[in-house]
Amino acid sequence: MTARENDLLAARARLKARLIDIVGEGEIPRFDEALTHPSYANESSEPDNQRLEFLGDAVLGLCVSEMLTRERPEADEGALTRMRSALVNAEALALWARAESIGDAIALGKGARAGSEREQTNVLADAVEALVACVYEARGLEGARRLVEHVVREPMQEAARLGTRDPKSLLQEQVQARGLPAPTYRVRGMRGPQHDPTFEVEVIVGDQVAGTGEGRSKRLAERAAALAALAKENEQAKQNEQADATKTNATAPASSGSSSGSNEKR
Repeated sequence: MTARENDLLAARARLKARLIDIVGEGEIPRFDEALTHPSYANESSEPDNQRLEFLGDAVLGLCVSEMLTRERPEADEGALTRMRSALVNAEALALWARAESIGDAIALGKGARAGSEREQTNVLADAVEALVACVYEARGLEGARRLVEHVVREPMQEAARLGTRDPKSLLQEQVQARGLPAPTYRVRGMRGPQHDPTFEVEVIVGDQVAGTGEGRSKRLAERAAALAALAKENEQAKQNEQADATKTNATAPASSGSSSGSNEKR
């Protein structure tokens, strides 16, 4: 067995242990399938994770819809829809995937391993949806609910903040408040069958890609991209606040109590 194969097995063992901590003891029969990228399946006889990803997308949407209707009783249909989009878009799923090092557990073909596919947002998001599906098959809806609650725990607060506004409008306001032109959107790619495609869209702010998103239509993909850009802006604002607070604390004069203590010692 090669070192690469050993690393993959170790990463999968860690991830499976993590899933069992979340959803409870028991076998997860299609776990390896959920982590098999199509590029690897093309080089072997193993099935890829695309069928599981298809099922997981539906299970994820159901579980998140349940959570939102339970926890946001005041929200109307439009707000609930916007919050759900914030929680099930590829960026939100990839955020959890990176935190759990899921990329290390994905089997990729030789060409994909040579590139950056392991950390690409859509590859990670597909793997998360496939994991939701295999847990659903192994533990039923209750197990899937437990996993989905962990997946969306961090972006849940951001979704609540954005649920009252259309994310594209909110992003435009924030960008123009900084004196920049309105964001523009462009389609990066499309995958899946022609009758049910998934669009990948990026939003451009200034001359930079501010966020990417996926959706079953261009409109939904643009909303997801705007949500991703807003989440990045929010994170940057938090980091700036922390940096400012650190500077303030570092340059603040010693308190009178500390001074008097120092004088007494002298």
